[in-house]
Amino acid sequence: MGQMGFFDVAARYAGLDAKKDPLLKIDEAVSWERFRGRLESVWRKPLSERKSKAGRKPWDALVVFKAIVLCELYNLSDDQLEYQLRDRLSFIRFLGLGLEDPVPDAKTIWLYREQLAQAGVIEGLFDDFDGQLKARGYLAMGGQIVDASIVPVPKQRNSRDDNAKIKAGEVPEDWTGQPAKRRQKDTDARWTKKHGKSHYGYKNHVNIDRRYKLVRRYDVTTASVHDSQVVDEILDPDNTASTVWADSAYRSAEIEAKLREKGLKSRIHRKAHRSKPLSAREQQGNKTRSKVRARVEHVFGAQTNDMGGTLVRSIGLVRAKARIGLKNLAYNMRRLPQLERLAAAAT
Repeated sequence: MGQMGFFDVAARYAGLDAKKDPLLKIDEAVSWERFRGRLESVWRKPLSERKSKAGRKPWDALVVFKAIVLCELYNLSDDQLEYQLRDRLSFIRFLGLGLEDPVPDAKTIWLYREQLAQAGVIEGLFDDFDGQLKARGYLAMGGQIVDASIVPVPKQRNSRDDNAKIKAGEVPEDWTGQPAKRRQKDTDARWTKKHGKSHYGYKNHVNIDRRYKLVRRYDVTTASVHDSQVVDEILDPDNTASTVWADSAYRSAEIEAKLREKGLKSRIHRKAHRSKPLSAREQQGNKTRSKVRARVEHVFGAQTNDMGGTLVRSIGLVRAKARIGLKNLAYNMRRLPQLERLAAAAT
């Protein structure tokens, strides 16, 4: 085994470039400095509140933020990310570090993300990047498509009595004296059924634009919340077209009236009823709508298949909102270089 030479690392990075390292494309496309102010407002105390300048120098905000984004791009736990940061050249380069530099450990990544979650700034970071997209010409165009996807969490092995108390907003008595057990119990997640199967976790409600397949707005709820209950929260007033696509779960007289009030045109799927099946014309209309509505499934498919899945390992709705919001942000970051490549090919 030969000794590492002066140019060996550069040669390794050149090899990554030859294989079109996707992280390099994301790093070049995203204006990271625009996130710094919002991140440091959460992670850094004002100079007047600092007791002294002693102690270990804090991590650069963008280094840790990029590490958090990596967790969502590849659906890694904090411990898995720490290992990968010590092992993978592409991850090290993405953070702007060298082989000789220390890397954030799992506890550091968790603490920094926890501060973002508790401060409720993930939506602000998402909006910051949406502003970057619009500034580069990627406006919300062509109409909007709304849908929801179930985001699973590790199942809780609770008794029926425990589950009944949790639904009632109470804490089971035997958990009170066991703080370690209580910390591992997610009392916010809920069960729901879809296509006859039971699912446990949360829901990622998204609004994407038809033109670019970018997530423009989102909301996170427990899995038991019906898709139609969050339409107001995710409708995008900035889309340049007035058409709204959605599946039949969103079909109701109330929602149709809301869309008309906002000057929006409904392309929501027709819903059959037991005593009133769809006509041939209505079935054909649904097929036509599906060709457009399917674009939102591409987003969920990318998050599930290309970004390592959507399993949330955190506990509680506040943290789930942060993780799912970061997943939507990471998807948009990943999508931007693809759009840039398509734009370059079209010119």
